[in-house]
Amino acid sequence: MNRKRSYAVIPAVLLVLSASLAACGGKNGAESSSSSSEPSAASATSPASGGSSAPASASPSAAASGKKVSIEYWQYEFPAKVELIDELIKQFEEKHPNIDVKQTNFPYDQYNQKVATLVPAGKGPDVINLYYGWLPKYVSSGYLQPLPEEAFPAADIEKEYFPFVQTAKLGGKYYALPTGVRTLALFYNKDLFAKAGLTQPPATWQELVDDAKKLTEKDANGQFVVEGFAWEPGSQLHHWFRDGLLYQAGGKDTSDDRRKLLWKDSPAGLEAFKYLVDFAKEHKVGINGVFNDDANAFKTGHAAINVDGSYRLGSLKDAPGLNYAIAPLPAYKDKSTQASFWANAIPSTVKGDKLEAAAEFLKFLTSPEVQEQWVEKTGELPAKQEVALQEKYANDEKLGPFISQLPYAKSHFFVDETQERTLFVEAVDQVLLKNVPVEKAFDELTEKTQKLYDEYWAKQDKK
Repeated sequence: MNRKRSYAVIPAVLLVLSASLAACGGKNGAESSSSSSEPSAASATSPASGGSSAPASASPSAAASGKKVSIEYWQYEFPAKVELIDELIKQFEEKHPNIDVKQTNFPYDQYNQKVATLVPAGKGPDVINLYYGWLPKYVSSGYLQPLPEEAFPAADIEKEYFPFVQTAKLGGKYYALPTGVRTLALFYNKDLFAKAGLTQPPATWQELVDDAKKLTEKDANGQFVVEGFAWEPGSQLHHWFRDGLLYQAGGKDTSDDRRKLLWKDSPAGLEAFKYLVDFAKEHKVGINGVFNDDANAFKTGHAAINVDGSYRLGSLKDAPGLNYAIAPLPAYKDKSTQASFWANAIPSTVKGDKLEAAAEFLKFLTSPEVQEQWVEKTGELPAKQEVALQEKYANDEKLGPFISQLPYAKSHFFVDETQERTLFVEAVDQVLLKNVPVEKAFDELTEKTQKLYDEYWAKQDKK
């Protein structure tokens, strides 16, 4: 039984998909900081049968005959997840003695490069873990196939999962499913709050500004001792703008067909952008790069408030002296937060017995029992509603605030996650470093981002 993990270092060749350590959360990466026309992916063949949440039915091939099948699972190096997948592989192989699963890991900043190099050559995995924001590029590049409909009926997916998982549906077909999901919430330092005479976390936009000012401490030279608000646009704040602030101000992110940005269709877009920028420009309660980054600033007690994801809970266990709590994101005219997820998909080159085995493993990874193990070991939230809304999670003092926001969480449709984040950071820098009027910077950001969308859809429409 082969459960050996391999750690590959890949040369910088065939960089079809631009890799970035900040791809899903910011400059420090997914957890360490931190979709539609018919795509040209290969169709699934010989799918496994059965419902999306039921045990797999025996197929006339490998499953029924007992024929030995070996498959490979890819994910990037993140210790908690690597260790948990090792354990889950043992559990899966006990239930499916005819299927061997090998886990392969490699550095996060080489992940897209690895896919671009080996998947088209048929040397990739049979199940791959990827950030949801990468799906449009992976699908349009032909790297993935739709999930077998017999094993993962769309109606079952949309009944069992939270609505934002529909971001993984392209051209009417689902290409990936998550085991765990994340939302953003407000992390706050209880000791610093007490020192400032604050007894409750901020619940509104204005309260967040007021509290951040009270919590900010600077030395005689005007340098931050404590940031009232950890301000890092390239980390989680660009997500907060699109899926949180924009909707909270009464706006909307994109049109229903995902082709047009709606940021300028109402005053909400500019209001949300200015609100975020003003923490650094006008209120001066935080700035990017101080204390290394937002996550480190909060972890070391140098930031009183941070907007961050549920996955951060795991790394904060390394700071036992940090007295902190979690609250839902402050609201304005409405409530909203960002939801994101790493999902499991099947490459387009996987066929026959391996495809059936891959579908079995994917059904196992998305099962309720595995999702419970996932939340307890990684801090990510269960992707299925029946699991996430259990009292033991909903009433948990740390997980509860994240869980409570899942019903109204949003997931932005990225056509190019890396470029969209870069454009956002550049727009903010224009305001802060070059004194460009916030209105002009916002207009240019919208125009440049819309251009990415236009280019993406033009390519899709030609297929």
